Amino acid sequence: MSKPAKPGPDAPILITMGEPAGIGPEIAVAAYRHFEGRIGDHPLLLAGDQSVFDDARFDRGAIMRTAARGARVPGKPDAGNAAAVIEAIEISVKAALDGRAAAVVTAPINKSVLMRSGFAFPGHTEFLAHLCDVPRAVMMLASHKLRVVPLTVHIPLRDVPRAITTDSIIDTATIALAALHTDFAIAKPRLAIAGLNPHAGEERELGDEDATVIAPAVERLRAQGHDVRGPLSADTLFHDAARATYDAALCMYHDQALIPIKTLSFWDGVNVTLGLPIVRTSPDHGTAFDIAGTGKADPRSMIAAVEMAARIADARAGR
Repeated sequence: MSKPAKPGPDAPILITMGEPAGIGPEIAVAAYRHFEGRIGDHPLLLAGDQSVFDDARFDRGAIMRTAARGARVPGKPDAGNAAAVIEAIEISVKAALDGRAAAVVTAPINKSVLMRSGFAFPGHTEFLAHLCDVPRAVMMLASHKLRVVPLTVHIPLRDVPRAITTDSIIDTATIALAALHTDFAIAKPRLAIAGLNPHAGEERELGDEDATVIAPAVERLRAQGHDVRGPLSADTLFHDAARATYDAALCMYHDQALIPIKTLSFWDGVNVTLGLPIVRTSPDHGTAFDIAGTGKADPRSMIAAVEMAARIADARAGR
């Protein structure tokens, strides 16, 4: 991986259009208007097909346009839009790697639509890792109340125990701890690591993965000087007093991480990709085809994603 160029203090933040048939173009435009086209020193630019944003009633202007064309028919996804959706992500990432953008904020995509066109990645995170030429990227969901990192993401629950290894826990925790320090300006980050089984295995009565896989990872991380605790029972990990004891929680599977943050911060949770050489955030929701084009889309998560992208970009630049 080559080191990306350093963006200037007034480099723009790019917002991709996402899936044209979903609410992505609407909330991208809403966030642009909320900030009146600028957040701090950073102008905002939309990335995608001009006509998609026109359909969302965006006043022509700050758009980094794709060569591929898209068509916005709210609620009716079309695999024919895949080339424009993918290109919007690609040109935004390239701009960030070249130092022409401070951060990338991605509107929601629909993976099944893209896969019908030959898209070879399970989601945004893996595609971004490929574009940035990094071996692995990590998903964090963050709000002012909670930060969580799922160790395993979009796999069946039955496959989770086999997917959890001591090394994968150490690798993911190391990336998360580095991001807490660099991107969130936490001098000595504290990481809580959830157990897999009820009550973290109950002394192996309810499963032995906590003792044989997770605990050794915690021990090795602590030996490296990190402030890490676990495995901790997930059912007592997310109340107010518990959350005050850590800066992020590493969870073993998708719902163990996402249920608490979506309960606490449904409208202002942000998806942050850790381990990339660029800053990338996204709203913590999907394409919402059922309300696309109705005027009901709530832009608060996109607004929060833009705010967090700006904070992280400035933190990385030492501002």
